[in-house]
Amino acid sequence: MDFRETDEQRALRAAVAALAAKYGHGYWVERAKRGERTDELWREAGQLGYLGVAVPERYGGGGGGITELAIVCEELAAGGCPLLLIVVSPAIAATVIAKSGTEEQRKTWLPGFADGSTRMSFAITEPDAGSNAHNITTTARRDGDGDGWRLSGRKYYISGVDETDATLVVARIEDARTGKPRPAMFIVPTDAPGYERHEISMEITSPERQYTLFFDDVKLPGDALVGGEDAGLAALFAGLNPERITVAAYATGIGRHALGKANEYARTRTVWGDPIGTHQAIAHPLAKAHVELELARLAVQRAAWAYDSDDASAAEAANIAKYAAGEAVINAVDTAVQTHGGNGMATEYGVGTLWAAARVARIAPISREMILNFVAQHSLGLPKSY
Repeated sequence: MDFRETDEQRALRAAVAALAAKYGHGYWVERAKRGERTDELWREAGQLGYLGVAVPERYGGGGGGITELAIVCEELAAGGCPLLLIVVSPAIAATVIAKSGTEEQRKTWLPGFADGSTRMSFAITEPDAGSNAHNITTTARRDGDGDGWRLSGRKYYISGVDETDATLVVARIEDARTGKPRPAMFIVPTDAPGYERHEISMEITSPERQYTLFFDDVKLPGDALVGGEDAGLAALFAGLNPERITVAAYATGIGRHALGKANEYARTRTVWGDPIGTHQAIAHPLAKAHVELELARLAVQRAAWAYDSDDASAAEAANIAKYAAGEAVINAVDTAVQTHGGNGMATEYGVGTLWAAARVARIAPISREMILNFVAQHSLGLPKSY
């Protein structure tokens, strides 16, 4: 197991960092506060091939894996432009379609993911289901008029729906063999009749907005079902570990950005004749935050390697990376704010605006408590607690 990056990966990291620096945190904050989208950054990242690094080459992508996509996610965030939609569209939706979609679905959707011209949101969470995906009530039933489907239900806290062309919706269908309900995924155009969205007002600085979705007997063609009726849970699970890994990369990038700001401030802010970084009360928390971020980054690299290698440890590694990064980024941003003192809450210093985004990394897409449940059960062999 060798986590040293290849020359190509190092070049990708440098190139994405340069793109992020071109736009900067000010651009990201301005778009977020105006309620505007980051279309210019997304478009350029797509044209340069960064959004499609994990899409197979035969569909126009870079042919890499989640390792490369995590690099893109981290470096954009480290440059002050954390794009949550990368986690949703290239990491979840594109991976699910590449691994579990039909050949026709791959040909239809993957080239757009590769160049960034297609964006797809992902809808699994429901108000009454929480983290228990087995309790979802959104249902798809066969359309009596043909081989199509009718989709009904509601989804909650779905990111970036206003920016996407379609939504990958997790619903229940009746198993043709057993008659029992089971999960399946459908590609639903965001302009489909009967599909409504309502924005959720959030106390968070982010260009990507959150929505409640309503599906009122939405009519879908037969090929909207990803991978056909036999795809099953494997299709869903194909996207969940990449989601955790890229969220972890997103979080470590945010932490690096905050820590970089704090380190610069500690070296240049002078009180009583010396830079404040001279004092251990300032230096030690910064050093601790750096250590924690580096450990989280290593966990992300290990998880991405395991996923790309089809290693059996991928699920555990993805959850551990998500947990480690969520804890590290909160401490890094909090330390950055504290290092700045009152200036930590001033917009011009660029750290206070990261607080809510950092906090989200501990909650979504799965809470740290559910990760600990997973580790207790699957890693330690303890009885299931829920």
